[in-house]
Amino acid sequence: MKIIIVGASGTMGRYLVNVFEKEHEIVKVSSKGGDIPTDITSPSSIEDMYKQAGAFDALICTAGPTFVGPWKKMSDAEFRKGMDGKLMGQINLVLIGQHYINPGGSFTLITGALTHEPQRHFANASAANGAVEAFVRAAAIELGNGIRINAVSPTVIEDSPQYFPFFPGEMPTTMKALELGFCKSVFGVRTGQVIALSH
Repeated sequence: MKIIIVGASGTMGRYLVNVFEKEHEIVKVSSKGGDIPTDITSPSSIEDMYKQAGAFDALICTAGPTFVGPWKKMSDAEFRKGMDGKLMGQINLVLIGQHYINPGGSFTLITGALTHEPQRHFANASAANGAVEAFVRAAAIELGNGIRINAVSPTVIEDSPQYFPFFPGEMPTTMKALELGFCKSVFGVRTGQVIALSH
């Protein structure tokens, strides 16, 4: 299977590349480096990425820039970081990618527990997550050719301890649980689902 992993240089992306490249052809995409450097806030950059990658069977996105900071300092420009990055970046990966993906392929996007369990400084991520999950449910109705779409929703992950203080009392999602969540989406049969990860 040919799998595009967007966010391949990040903590989640690197882990998934290492897991899936053992049995599948992986195209690594990240904002800087990887096989195809891509700015997911730019539709033209996404289009160029797909043209270079060619036909594929699955896309995994673990990328989604958002603004992290105090509510009182939130501005329109800062809030749009999540809208342009985690929301529209992922939406455009699907809107553009539907013209390049093989029949029966799948898209797996990233959201997070912040959708339902907001924390201080993460209002932007919470809003973007909720919108991505709504998009996944709606897109599943209209994608043709047997193409599926899901989202994976972890809480703070175990390999990102720098974020632990922002999630008091939260049991981190293990990397193995993360792996299994993406496997469920990519290799399973479900569509239009948000796959909430256990620990």
